[in-house]
Amino acid sequence: MAEPRSPTPRPAPSAPEPSGSGGRDGGGGNAPSGLPRQQWLLFVWMAVALLLMFHYLDGADRQARVELTYSDFLEAVDAGHVDEVTLRGQALEGVFSDSGRLDLDLGETRAFTTTRPDVESERLLERLEAQQVRIAARPAEPEAWQRLLMGVVPWLLMLALLFWFWNRMQERMTGGSGTFGMGRSRARLVEPQQSKVRLADVAGSENAKRDIFEVIEFLREPERFQALGARMPRGILMMGPPGTGKTLMAKAVAGEAGVPFFSISGSEFIEMFVGVGASRVRDLFRQAKEKAPSVVFIDEIDSIGRTRGTGVGGGHDEREQTLNQILAELDGFEGHEAVVVLAATNRPDVLDPALLRPGRFDRKVTLENPHRQAREAILRVHTRRMPLADDVDLARLAEITIGFSGADLANLANEAALLAGRHGRADLDWACFLDARDRLMLGEEREMGLSEAQRRLVAYHEAGHALLAHLLPQADRLEKVTVLPRGRTPGVTAQVPDEERVNYNESYLHDRLTVMFGGRLAESIVFGEVSSGAENDLEQATRLARRMVARWGMSERVGPMALSQGQEHAFLGREMTQLREHSEASAGLLDEEIRRLLGEMEARGRRLLEQHRAELDRLAAALEARETLEGEEIREVLEGGASRLPVRA
Repeated sequence: MAEPRSPTPRPAPSAPEPSGSGGRDGGGGNAPSGLPRQQWLLFVWMAVALLLMFHYLDGADRQARVELTYSDFLEAVDAGHVDEVTLRGQALEGVFSDSGRLDLDLGETRAFTTTRPDVESERLLERLEAQQVRIAARPAEPEAWQRLLMGVVPWLLMLALLFWFWNRMQERMTGGSGTFGMGRSRARLVEPQQSKVRLADVAGSENAKRDIFEVIEFLREPERFQALGARMPRGILMMGPPGTGKTLMAKAVAGEAGVPFFSISGSEFIEMFVGVGASRVRDLFRQAKEKAPSVVFIDEIDSIGRTRGTGVGGGHDEREQTLNQILAELDGFEGHEAVVVLAATNRPDVLDPALLRPGRFDRKVTLENPHRQAREAILRVHTRRMPLADDVDLARLAEITIGFSGADLANLANEAALLAGRHGRADLDWACFLDARDRLMLGEEREMGLSEAQRRLVAYHEAGHALLAHLLPQADRLEKVTVLPRGRTPGVTAQVPDEERVNYNESYLHDRLTVMFGGRLAESIVFGEVSSGAENDLEQATRLARRMVARWGMSERVGPMALSQGQEHAFLGREMTQLREHSEASAGLLDEEIRRLLGEMEARGRRLLEQHRAELDRLAAALEARETLEGEEIREVLEGGASRLPVRA
């Protein structure tokens, strides 16, 4: 049992709250990794030298010993030529006596080696003891490859550690890429011939296109502007709700200008090692300057561009060092370097002031949710490769999708195509788009085993919302009411505004608050108690009332005093460092006014529902029988024509 649903967002400080994302499509490119080639070669050659050294040392040691057969060894023992022996498993090593060395004419070589059979252990010991040969026993000697491994691996680890320290020193001193390419930029490079996105693909953002078109002109012909003494803005910040096409606009700039495009997210700069983010920033701008003219796009720049001094780590953490390096690189551009830095964020309020000052991100481009004509243009872009039936009216579809972002509209077209494929259709008809819109607005239908009592409770809850929306003059138009479970709610009341709203007057907000209380009031009037199904309604109503009183000055007692957005939406760090700008008395007054406003709207809604109890019962009964009512059907029921509505199967 949810509050009335509407595709238009809830009232926000200055505009409706955004939803969705749009215009995102990844760009493939080059992701450098690994050590530089010269360092790899040096490391490999040193490893080979170690292997050869241990191989020849082991060979030289073996050449200093005489290899005997076991028979010759026994003859030497019986002749008294053996001074001592060492048993190592089946291997046997020994030393000739001085007389034996001379008799056998071995020169200076006294050591020998041989291998004894398994059955000879006891007999051999007896013969050695009879000749008074000194006997020693040692563990079996490892194989040659094992000796090589034990001898080489420690040296290789030491070499690797030395290389690590060497690369860290190099990175600090020269801005190198660091060990295993950790300090290299992770930006994806899209060459001009690979870029397929053009401004024609970015529908519904005409104002932003005009703001950014001269950037394209500068990248195409930088000499023309430089001859006039003009300097292109070094940074352009694209601001707007998620889904409004900021990433797509950046790709279109590079595609239209025909220049290399470097794309990276702000979070890709940050690693656990201090200094890596700054190194990646240096490497990114070095590559961009080598490819100039070029475009650098940093998505979600707020992840590294937040106001400094607000984090738990103070001014020395990795994020702030990365931001400092970005500021330094933006200041370091020379006049002849045709490199444009584009950045995107949906949180411009948290960015560091130094990032936004002239000389860095000089220009701000705002992208908003599209208006009706823009929505129609976006729908035409996303459906141009889809087989549409004759009954599909994109202009009408744009009218009933108020509040949808570009990404929402792309998702709508895709959902309609999926539904058509699921039903085995050869084209997309109007019903596919309506079903897809309902799925995005209200959620997907799902099974929920409700008893008759629970089903009746849901019907009255949604009938209360719908009846108040029908009676109040400023309320948004009713689009649909259903008691079929959708998403996470057992029922939904959907409203669609007749016009796109930028500002919200007080009477409209009062009607909206009253409609939010409709479900809870209907339960109280009919059943004598309320249920937990109005939780979401109360949350939304309280949030809206708080904005009306604390942000928009819609209270006579509080007056034109308003809290700043930073106080209402404080984030970690800022809320710990900022002082409150209002007293405890003011906070108590705000709470009193919010409670008074909510109480007045609830009492207003109760009076209306009690006066129209017959219509409430009639609408609830129709919902129980039909489960879903469209806008025209709701009006027929409330005008007394419920008996003419057929019951759906």
